[in-house]
Amino acid sequence: MRLSIQHTTTYRFAEPVPYGLQQLRLTPKSRAGQEVLSWQMGLEGGQAEVEFTDEYLNRVALISFDPAATQIVVSCQGVVETSDTSGIVGKHGGFAPLWLFERSTPRTRAGPNVRRIAKGLKDEVEEDIARLHALSERIAEAVPYEVGATGATTTAEEALELGRGVCQDHAHIFIAAARSMGYPARYVSGYLMMDDRVHQDASHAWAEAHVDGIGWIGFDVSNAICPDERYVRVATGLDYGEAAPISGLRIGKGAESLAVDIQVQQ
Repeated sequence: MRLSIQHTTTYRFAEPVPYGLQQLRLTPKSRAGQEVLSWQMGLEGGQAEVEFTDEYLNRVALISFDPAATQIVVSCQGVVETSDTSGIVGKHGGFAPLWLFERSTPRTRAGPNVRRIAKGLKDEVEEDIARLHALSERIAEAVPYEVGATGATTTAEEALELGRGVCQDHAHIFIAAARSMGYPARYVSGYLMMDDRVHQDASHAWAEAHVDGIGWIGFDVSNAICPDERYVRVATGLDYGEAAPISGLRIGKGAESLAVDIQVQQ
């Protein structure tokens, strides 16, 4: 499937910003199940400082704000050819060793709620992939999808305690539980073309677990499937903080507003 993607993020500031830096992880790479045919990124109100490939093979751009900026606009557009691999990404690659993905982070700490979700799965389900699907089903049942119930800093434990969340929370819970069962796991940010619309509500997130003999496999808890040809992988990391499309800092007291427009269509 050939997907056309347009993604525009606009930050507006009530007062001029004297200084700001942002990391952009908005450039997909050709890899298993996808080939980037074209991609370009534009910037208004700032300038690119450096681009690099991080330890997870994400393409990262560091940008600075223009002096006294009151608006920053980051726009991306491109075409990606995708195929359905039943969620299988394949063997591990990159500079980060596989064992690193067994490491817990504050967002993916396996506390009592996470351990409760994973309890018994290793004994009840013998086969790895079936066990991970069963985990996904448990999470979807325990944390129904609800926009606005959680935020960027919500942890897996907090989302389970609340009993509501979005794709970011589902991914964090899956990652925390999978690691507690001995699977390396990671967070994925990217795009999903919803069949009933061109304008998407937001970028998407899901999780991947590493299974011996197969490699990395994706699990989208929010939609109860493994990623197919409607998905485009952009960045990976131990949790949202390392795979966020845009992250950074600014100096200034003025209020900030954010508008995001994403279009994905065949």
